[in-house]
Amino acid sequence: MATQASPAASTARTWLYGSLLVVSGGAFVAYYSDSRSAVHRYVLTPLLRTVLDAEAVHKLAVRALEAGVAPRDYGRDDEALACEIWGERISSPVGLAAGFDKDGEAIDGLFNLGFSWVEAGSVTPEPQPGNPGPRVFHLSADEAIINRYGFPSKGHAAMLGRLRARRKGNGDDKHAHASHRPDQLLAINLGKNKTSAADDPSDYVEGVRKFSPWADVLVVNVSSPNTPGLRNLQQREALEKLLGAVTAARNETERKPRIVLKVAPDLSENELADVAAAVTACGIDGVIVSNTTVQRPFSLASPNKAEIGGLSGPPLRPLSLRAVRTLRQHLPPTVALIGCGGISSGADALEFARAGASAVQLYTSFAYDGPGAPRRIKDELAALLRKEGKTWSQVVNEAVETLSHGAEDRRSIRAMIAEAERLRARADKLGESIAVGGEEVIVLP
Repeated sequence: MATQASPAASTARTWLYGSLLVVSGGAFVAYYSDSRSAVHRYVLTPLLRTVLDAEAVHKLAVRALEAGVAPRDYGRDDEALACEIWGERISSPVGLAAGFDKDGEAIDGLFNLGFSWVEAGSVTPEPQPGNPGPRVFHLSADEAIINRYGFPSKGHAAMLGRLRARRKGNGDDKHAHASHRPDQLLAINLGKNKTSAADDPSDYVEGVRKFSPWADVLVVNVSSPNTPGLRNLQQREALEKLLGAVTAARNETERKPRIVLKVAPDLSENELADVAAAVTACGIDGVIVSNTTVQRPFSLASPNKAEIGGLSGPPLRPLSLRAVRTLRQHLPPTVALIGCGGISSGADALEFARAGASAVQLYTSFAYDGPGAPRRIKDELAALLRKEGKTWSQVVNEAVETLSHGAEDRRSIRAMIAEAERLRARADKLGESIAVGGEEVIVLP
C-alpha cells in the first residue's frame, strides 16, 4: 500500500521547488543582464582554460555566441566615447579584431556584446585546414596567447552563405551599414590560400569582388606570421602592386567599402615608412596596427613562451604603439589608424588614441576576460575621459593634428591665413572710420 506524504511534507517540497525555481531564474536573469559578465571573467573562463585546450575553448565560445546563449551588453555607451571614422559615427572606439570569428558564424552575437566594429575572418577563397594542432597556446602568467592557426577557413562560399542568410534574417534590410546597425560596422578580413603564388594579388581581388556588397570595411591581411611568404607582401613594390589591384577592384563595385591594410608590428621604421608611402599612393582608407609578433620579450614567464607562432596580448602593446606612432608621422590625417595589440583596459585604449589611432580592437583580453571585456573597457575609458574633460574624438583629433605627416606645414598655413584675416579685418575697420568731405577714403594695405 502506497504511503501518502503528509500535508506538511508536501508544503515543504513545494516551497523547496519554488525556491529553486526562483533562485535559478534569478541566476539566469543575472547572467544575461550582467554586461560586465563577472561570472565569465572570474569563474567560467579560468575554469575552461584549466579543463580544455585553448582551441577547444575558442570553438566553444564561437558556438555559444552563434547560438545566442551568451550574455548581452545592456549598457549605454557614454557620449564621450562616440567615435568618427571616415565620416561615420559609431558608438564607441572599441572593436573586435579578426581571428576570433573566422567564418562569420557569430557576427550578431559579437555585436550584442557591445563591440562597435566586428571583423570576421580571415577568409580565404578556397577552404583550407590551416596548420596542424596543437596550434593555440595560453601564456596565462603573461595574459598572452601564441597561435599558429595558419588561416583555417571554410572558404568564400561558406561565409557568403552565412552573410546572405543573415541579411534575410534582417528582412533583407538595405541598411546604410552592412552590420544592419546604425552605429556599428562590419568588417571582413581577407586572406590568401597557402597554395596561391606568393606575389599574386588574385585571392585578395577575388575577396574584394565577392564581399564588397556584404561589408562596411574590407581588410587586406598581409601580416600573419603563420603563412609562409605572406609578410613579404609588406615590401613597398609588392605592396603597391597588391593595393593597386585591390583598390581598382573595389572601385568597380557598387557598394565601395573602405579598404584597410593590416600590418605586422615587427617592421622597422624605414619599412613602416615604405608601407605608408604605398598606402598613400594607392588611396587606402586605413591601417590596422598590428597583427601578432614573432618577437619574444624577455619579460615572458609562461612555459609556452617557446612555442612557434604569433604572440598577442600585453607583451605586444609596446610594439604596436611604436608602429602606430611611426605610421601616424608618415600618413596624412585622412588615413585612419586602428590600434590593435595588447589592449586590456581603458587606459590602454586612451594611450593608442594619444598616439593617433582613431579606434582600437581587442582580441586577447576578450579571450581571457570573456564577454564582459568590451563593456568593462568602455566604462573605464569613459571614466578617464570624463576626468580629463574631453571626448574620445577630441583626444584623437588633437593627436592626428599634431602627429600626422605635414602637421608643421598645416600649422604654418593656418597661422598665415589667420594673420591675413586679422590684417584684413583691421584694414576694413580703418576704412570705415576714415571719411573726408563725406566721401569714403579707401585705405590700401
